[in-house]
Parts: sequence; C-alpha cells; structure tokens
Amino acid sequence: MKRFYEEGKLERKWIERYCMGDYKNCVRYRMEERGESHPDNMLPNGEIRKDLA
Repeated sequence: MKRFYEEGKLERKWIERYCMGDYKNCVRYRMEERGESHPDNMLPNGEIRKDLA
C-alpha cells in the first residue's frame, strides 16, 4: 500500500482511513492476523485492483 501511494498509484484516503485510522476494519489487517496471505494489490476493503502491479 505504501509503495503504491508513493508511486502515485493509490489515493491517500486509503492510508489515512485504514492504515492510520480504522485498521481493524481493514480486510488486509484481519487476514494477516489470521496468518493468511493476501495479494499486494488488495485494497483495505478487499477489492483487488489489477492496475496496481
């Protein structure tokens, strides 16, 4: 997520809303807590964006 944001591919709202805010509602966070992997291009809401590579 951070890399995509720094590359200008991802809006800041994702970082502010989930990474620095309500991270417990982040699908990525919950998967990591369960020991599950997720694709790098998965957004915090669970959407997978093919344009993020």
